Amino acid sequence: MRYLYRSHAGNDYYSIGGNPNWNGGPASPMDHIVNVHQPVGGGWRPPLPQYPSMVSGSDMSSGPHGPVLPPPPPPGIPLGLNNSAFTYEELSTATGGFSQANLLGQGGFGYVHKGVLPTGKEIAVKSLKSGSGQGEREFQAEVEIISRVHHRHLVSLVGYCIAGGQRMLVYEFVPNDTLEYHLHGTDRPTMDFPTRLRISLGAAKGLAYLHEDCHPRIIHRDIKASNILLDDNFEAMVADFGLAKLSTDNHTHVSTRVMGTFGYLAPEYASSGKLTEKSDVFSFGVMLLELITGRRPVLDTAHSMDDSLVDWARPILTRALGDGNFDELVDPRLGHNYNHVEMSRLVACAAASVRHSARRRPKMSQELLCSLNVTSHMD
Repeated sequence: MRYLYRSHAGNDYYSIGGNPNWNGGPASPMDHIVNVHQPVGGGWRPPLPQYPSMVSGSDMSSGPHGPVLPPPPPPGIPLGLNNSAFTYEELSTATGGFSQANLLGQGGFGYVHKGVLPTGKEIAVKSLKSGSGQGEREFQAEVEIISRVHHRHLVSLVGYCIAGGQRMLVYEFVPNDTLEYHLHGTDRPTMDFPTRLRISLGAAKGLAYLHEDCHPRIIHRDIKASNILLDDNFEAMVADFGLAKLSTDNHTHVSTRVMGTFGYLAPEYASSGKLTEKSDVFSFGVMLLELITGRRPVLDTAHSMDDSLVDWARPILTRALGDGNFDELVDPRLGHNYNHVEMSRLVACAAASVRHSARRRPKMSQELLCSLNVTSHMD
């Protein structure tokens, strides 16, 4: 998938470049898997960082503080996917020896480094934590499933590497950071309402494709603002899909190991591990609430009696949909600079998505149609 470079401190992926163009331009064409010709590997192999034990996903941070470095892994084992199997040496060269300077961030799945291939193509290399319990064949099978996913609102896999017990995934690099950074970052310009609508639509399209057009279907399990990457036109790209299964112990059933981020987890998933597409719908609804309110998914309890954005928003959503007054709900930075009808539909989508009962939440296709009704003039 594609990542974004960032040079500031924080806990999203990364950013680079000048001032954003909120209204953007025309949508970019559909992404495609890129088969990269392998250069001759070799040279010194720097060690990879040793990852701390972590199961639950979390937002990316600016990097480790003095990680312990294990011995270098053995040479990469190229498998499948035509020319997209990289050796360890190739990725080491591309990332400057997995240098601290090229470290984009770290999270629940591992570290991410920026790299440049001999062709000049920029990439992001995600080194998955070891100890997943998966053998080479199982890992390759899952990677091949992800590599077949092509959609303009999903970041695409470029390739992968198996080096001993280390697994690495290679994604295309995206230069405009994440929704979390642009919505919640310090001293960021206010994101206008049309841009918020466009992001909600793109994310809905990407998730609907994962749930209903992929075979086998893919449940993301960690939808959040920091996993929504934005291109230069502020089109949403859903990142990290498929990683939850790649990082799950091969001997552990999906319904018994909860992975995700606090504030976004559906209640039935958090309490029992029961996972369906409706779990993603709930997380998507939380993200919609972020776009509507400008608030983070976990509130500052010093200023609120509720711990989560959902708990705070539910009664306000009911009142707002009843009387049509959104003043208490809408991001105060927006003022009244939004279309009332469009806001009403977006609020209705969010309210339906965060219902406590999974059965009563809409499918992403229904959510997508709702978003399309909101933003049909923009797509």
